[in-house]
Amino acid sequence: PPSRDKPFKCLECGKSFRTSGNLRSHQRMHTGERPYTCGECGKSFTESSSLHIHQRIHTGERPYSCGECGKSFTNSSHLHVHQRSHLPTHAGERPYKCWQCGARFQTSSTLLEHERTHTDERPFCCTDCGKAFNRKSHLVTHQRIHSEERPFKCGECGKSYTQKSGLIRHQQTRHQQTHQ
Repeated sequence: PPSRDKPFKCLECGKSFRTSGNLRSHQRMHTGERPYTCGECGKSFTESSSLHIHQRIHTGERPYSCGECGKSFTNSSHLHVHQRSHLPTHAGERPYKCWQCGARFQTSSTLLEHERTHTDERPFCCTDCGKAFNRKSHLVTHQRIHSEERPFKCGECGKSYTQKSGLIRHQQTRHQQTHQ
C-alpha cells in the first residue's frame, strides 16, 4: 500500500511514488510511451532529462569535468565512475565482487554484465529479428541496423555513423590533417 511519503501507486506493478509526475513517468515503462523526441536523429525517450543527455551526442557538450585531470563527461554518473577509479583517494576501489570467480568491479552494473559471462544469459532481445545480447548497449547498437539511425556525425563532412568508434576512425583517416 502507498505510504504518506509515497502516496501515488502504480496500478500495474504496485510501486509507489512521491509525486504524480514521478508516477506518470514510471507508467511510461509499462505503456511504452516515449513522448520526447530528438530533432536531430528521431530517437525518442520516456523522460525529458534522458533526451537532454542524449542530445549531447550531437552537440558534443560534456558539462561534467574531473577537477584532477580535466577529463569531461556527458553525465554525472560517468564522472563519478571515473573519479572512483582515477582519483588518488579512490584509486583501485572496486567494491562489487563476483560470487563465482572473485573478480571485482567499480559499479554494480559492470558486475552484473560480468556475471552474465558465467551464465551466458542474454536478456536483451531485438524485437525486429530476435537476436539476443548480454548488454543493453549492444542491443541498442544492433537496433541501429534496423532503424538506420546514425547519431554520430562528422562535423567536417557530415558523414554519419551508427557507432562512435566509426566516427573516430573516419576522422583519424579522412581528416587527420585537421585533428593533429
